[in-house]
Amino acid sequence: MNMGATTIKIYDETKHKLDQLREYKNESYDEVIRKMAYIVKKIKTKPELSKEAVVAIEKARRRIRSGDFVTEAEAKKRLGF
Repeated sequence: MNMGATTIKIYDETKHKLDQLREYKNESYDEVIRKMAYIVKKIKTKPELSKEAVVAIEKARRRIRSGDFVTEAEAKKRLGF
């Protein structure tokens, strides 16, 4: 699948709100927006799953903030890549 990229204009306040939704420092805006789109879609089709997704994201954010995570390099090392 060939995915192109585009530039969009957003207000500083919107960027700040997106920054607050990041789960980790280097998470891209594309990843944040995709998660938001997924949750919105699920809210419309399966509200109970959207709540689960929000809860899972919040748990992950707390875990990451506390330093309880594995880096990509460490995961590769553990998996023998």
